[in-house]
Amino acid sequence: MTMTAAKKNNTGAPGILGLTWPIFVELVLQMLVGNADQIMVGWYDPDSVGAIGNANQITNLLILVFSVVCTAAMILISQHLGAGQRENLGRTCTLSLLVNTVFGGAVMVLLLVGCEPIYRSMGVDALIFQETCAYTRIISVGMLLQAIYLTFTAFFRSHQMMRESMIISVMVNLINIGGNAVFINGAFGLPAMGAAGAALASDLSRLVGVGAIGWLFIRRFPGLLSMGYLRPFPGGEFVRLMKIGIPTGGESVSYNASQICIQSICNRMSLVVVNTRVYANMFAMLSYIFASAIGQAAQVVSANLMGAGRLEEIDRLVKRTLLRALAVSAAVSVALFLLARPVYSLFTTQEGVLALCGTIMLIEIPLELGRAVNIVMCRCLQACGDIRFPIAICILSAWITAVGGGFLLGSVLGFGLPGVWAAMACDECLRAVLFLLRWRSGRWKEKCLVERGPRGAE
Repeated sequence: MTMTAAKKNNTGAPGILGLTWPIFVELVLQMLVGNADQIMVGWYDPDSVGAIGNANQITNLLILVFSVVCTAAMILISQHLGAGQRENLGRTCTLSLLVNTVFGGAVMVLLLVGCEPIYRSMGVDALIFQETCAYTRIISVGMLLQAIYLTFTAFFRSHQMMRESMIISVMVNLINIGGNAVFINGAFGLPAMGAAGAALASDLSRLVGVGAIGWLFIRRFPGLLSMGYLRPFPGGEFVRLMKIGIPTGGESVSYNASQICIQSICNRMSLVVVNTRVYANMFAMLSYIFASAIGQAAQVVSANLMGAGRLEEIDRLVKRTLLRALAVSAAVSVALFLLARPVYSLFTTQEGVLALCGTIMLIEIPLELGRAVNIVMCRCLQACGDIRFPIAICILSAWITAVGGGFLLGSVLGFGLPGVWAAMACDECLRAVLFLLRWRSGRWKEKCLVERGPRGAE
């Protein structure tokens, strides 16, 4: 992408929406990987839904380890492009891919050997314990593949080339759903594998995805990946990636670790509560997925504009993005509340789940409004180089308000899952207020991560 094209994309709503819709489609498809497993396994055995739900809590957390490198690489590459500095791109790309490949291997080993003590500490129900472990051990192989895939996705997004990874996501998800149909119920004479079959299908689809996106990147950017960039090893660049990536990845890791603690609180209530939370989380993603997509698009563009020193454009961009995210999240969460019972009935006949769903989706409305603000503001603050503030706020609020409040309201005071959900809503709304105040202070304007060159000063 030329510099002129990048500037054209950065200056108006059509550019942002043009970048948003491929990310939105890709996120929907990524969501289908986990949720297709839960839905299709639920048809095979309703209790297996809880097994995949518990496993996803751990795998989703560990996948965020890869975002340490992906987010840092995306921010650095975008700011370099905005500043007109292309000489460091090959080193950043090659180093990022190497580090995430190492991280992916480490995560794979951890899940293979450590899943049983992890799930014992979470209090996973004995009825689904072995199935949860079997699913996790198979899906662990896909963690290495996912690390590589997400790194290539970050490279494409930093160049504002979102459609490429979207097309590959379509292919990956179609393969995953087709594999589920074959392996879960045992089509074509194969044995029925249940949750383990869903994990196998996910691994195979990710293998195809890595091959496709790697081939496409090498074709579009020949010479950008080379071991020559690592001789001598760029220790300074590695430290720089970690100084950006650990706090930005730490925000997501902290939040998802808090969600595991909340899952543990729910595990000690009843299996009905566990299953209700799985379905509620699945439907909640429909509310915030647009906010996540437009937030990621705004993050890339904001980083590019920050490298170019165009601060007023960033402020206008963020405000427009925030209004759109709030509008869509509000509309979807209200619709899910009004249609809660019929929507849940499409996936489960458990009366306990159906009895809880209306209350949970009502509390979900303020929760999603707060979350929409948090997604957009956190990503844009990070894109501008304001790295430490978001992680500090997220750690304090998530653990004190969401986890502590969830335990107090859900377990101690006996409000159950509605109490847990109310605490999560308070957490999201509190962080939203703090992020808005931070943006209004203008501190982010002083946080650029790269030295602006002559083109970046234009």
